[in-house]
Amino acid sequence: MRRGRIGGYRPAAASRRRWILGAVILGICAIGSGCGSSEETEKDSMRIGVSLYRGDDTFINNIRQELETCAKEYEQETGIKVHLDVEEAKGNQYTQNNQVERFIALDCDVLCINPVDRTAASAVIDKAMAGNVPVVFFNRQPVEEDMNRWDELYYVAVSAKESAVLQGQIVVDSYREDPSLLDSDGDGVISYVLLEGESSHQDSLIRTEWSIQTLKDAGVPIERITGGIANWERSQASALMEQWLAQYPDTIELVICNNDDMALGAIDAMERAGVSGIQVVGIDGTTPGLRAVESGKMMGTVSSDKEAYAQAIFTIAADKAMGKDVAEDIELENGKYYNCPQEIVR
Repeated sequence: MRRGRIGGYRPAAASRRRWILGAVILGICAIGSGCGSSEETEKDSMRIGVSLYRGDDTFINNIRQELETCAKEYEQETGIKVHLDVEEAKGNQYTQNNQVERFIALDCDVLCINPVDRTAASAVIDKAMAGNVPVVFFNRQPVEEDMNRWDELYYVAVSAKESAVLQGQIVVDSYREDPSLLDSDGDGVISYVLLEGESSHQDSLIRTEWSIQTLKDAGVPIERITGGIANWERSQASALMEQWLAQYPDTIELVICNNDDMALGAIDAMERAGVSGIQVVGIDGTTPGLRAVESGKMMGTVSSDKEAYAQAIFTIAADKAMGKDVAEDIELENGKYYNCPQEIVR
């Protein structure tokens, strides 16, 4: 059984967007008494303002590319022009706030915001409410109190707990298949290091907790050597891993990373040091991360459905821009939350 709506059973990847776009088109036709029947209800264009916390984040850049694809396909299917205005805040909340002001001044129909600071989303919400412009937050979840301030706020992401549990399961499955792959020195314990994202990011905290808890619950013998904050960045992770390889020679057997970029940074350091045999796991399923798994450099990653992720963001935005009921096209938790599907890749 397949549905055209996002959520539950979904169409295959090649046709998923056409199903969803078809549902959106039908809904647009239903706004008036029929397509082309009312000049007052017709719109031939929409403007969507998109602000990214950083454009050089590999996962966020993947989502940006998928959003642009969604917009192009929507235009082709509907004939409705989509003005997708994408800005990068470069890690500065003040800059992002100014971008939001600019989007509202340009009469954007809806905003799609990847917050720099999830705890500072109230400033964005204040501006959006004053301009009566709906907001689709993604990737960094504003605190619940902020999300409950207005009915025109939405959030799209993946479940951080699910990501972590699936990451832990990669290690569990590998250990059960061949303990020596992870316990290279045969002492009965897997010695690991942990590369974490931003200390203030909820996904970092949850991924760290539940990846380790999954290993413990499965009875995998583990021992933490050390860990550090690499802020999701490949270069920072590489620098930390380089230090750890020098500080703990012939000791590290596993590197658990909150995302693929940091996993790739650890691999970079290992390659520079000429070290092999250390297993690395990531999360996100970015394009370079998937290549690393395919080549055998990374033991595994957790891949989110980035097409579905971007399509959920775009569908909510397009529905709001066209005056549609979002619930007709996408299944939301509590009327405003959507978690994208994920899978193990190893």
